[in-house]
Amino acid sequence: MDVLDRIKNQVQTNPVVIYMKGSPEAPRCGFSQRAVQALTATGQPFAYVNVLEDPEIFDNLPRYADWPTFPQIYVGGELIGGCDITLELLKNGDLQKRVEDAVVKANPPSA
Repeated sequence: MDVLDRIKNQVQTNPVVIYMKGSPEAPRCGFSQRAVQALTATGQPFAYVNVLEDPEIFDNLPRYADWPTFPQIYVGGELIGGCDITLELLKNGDLQKRVEDAVVKANPPSA
């Protein structure tokens, strides 16, 4: 599978995914750490991809959504941005709503 197809698949199959340096338990940069803290504050699950362990994704993710830096956070299949934008969305309450909506949409309650 082409790397851009792999990224597209990851973004579309995970309600929330962060492309970061390191893992949520062991971030390898401060921006990734703060973005993980913001996502964790929502109380909702999220997936992650350690770009340091996948050189193809590291090299090609910036052209997937025309965003040059890491981390990159996707919610509901759409790029919301990097660390600063994620922190701003957390501060104004919008991150919580977006993440919850994406998780519920991906996992609708049983009837």
